[in-house]
Amino acid sequence: MIEHIVLFKFDERTTPEQKEEGARRLRHLIHELPGILDIQAGQNYSTRGKGYSMGLTVRFRSKVDHEHYTPSPEHQAVVSYLKDIGLEDTLAVDFEISDPE
Repeated sequence: MIEHIVLFKFDERTTPEQKEEGARRLRHLIHELPGILDIQAGQNYSTRGKGYSMGLTVRFRSKVDHEHYTPSPEHQAVVSYLKDIGLEDTLAVDFEISDPE
């Protein structure tokens, strides 16, 4: 399995409602793209985020499923929305999850 983690930093003018709509759109991708086992997105409530105010985790069956996700029109539509509302930066980490032995 593949774990995909993304942190999002927005312009100060981006509203909480716009960010929540972005998170909702990200979560909805589980219904649009094959290979997503789990997807979570939400607003950061801690003071340790260094300006990153939203997070995303996606669990994929395989690297192939992850490689399909990023360029897909469905994902790119959400990215466009996030940019439109003031996305300034992202930080992503992807890693393979080993089966416990």
